[in-house]
Amino acid sequence: MFATDTDLPARDTAVDSNFALQIKNVTKQYSPNAPVILEGINLDVKPGEFVSLLGASGCGKSTLLALLAGLDKPTSGVIETHNKPALMFQEPALLPWLTAERNVELALQLQGVAKEERKARANELLTLVHLERAVKQRPHELSGGMRQRVALARALAQNSSILLMDEPFAALDAVTRDILHEELIRVWQETGLTVIFVTHNVREAVRLGQRVLLMSSRPGRIIKEWSIDAPEPRRIEDENVSRLAGVITAELREEIRRHAN
Repeated sequence: MFATDTDLPARDTAVDSNFALQIKNVTKQYSPNAPVILEGINLDVKPGEFVSLLGASGCGKSTLLALLAGLDKPTSGVIETHNKPALMFQEPALLPWLTAERNVELALQLQGVAKEERKARANELLTLVHLERAVKQRPHELSGGMRQRVALARALAQNSSILLMDEPFAALDAVTRDILHEELIRVWQETGLTVIFVTHNVREAVRLGQRVLLMSSRPGRIIKEWSIDAPEPRRIEDENVSRLAGVITAELREEIRRHAN
């Protein structure tokens, strides 16, 4: 079987050290009179798992990542992680006056890595993302895909076992995005990272994830999930990817329709 889907009732589980992160009944509301952004979010993610997160615009996907990253606090509920996750955004946000190498070194410096170790470690990370020939180039000298690779190396420099990715490939053309899908899967497999990947692209979610989670529109809840057991390498044009993407797209459209009414 390529995938199984499951309706997700609310649940209350105890914290388990066998998980990379656990979200228990998390709700987010910015003020008492403001709309509820997230409501009753429950999620367990195992170490080394790759989870894709889908939902309509404004459903709270980015808010959930901000909570996981520790940039904000939930109104209620508990988030448990073994270490502080690293966060990678849609825009690479590299410092334009620094080389690729120095952008990564700066992240290492903020992590307290000794000065004499930073250069070698930065080069290791840039080699991991296949940018060993671009270490001395500044962002304006790099393509969009290469800038995102630097941003990935910088995220890895945070030395976390959990990587949160907020639509990191949305601004790239289809061919570059496909190449970076392959690169991301390779890095994930080589490092054993736990990845939470937010996207609007259903095929991208299926291509990359071991699980795909669908969020409802506001208030954001995780309402359905699909477990994907197709082996890598998995291509975005594969028949099984297309078939499951069609099923998930139909669910997403129905959810958007419900919210519109």
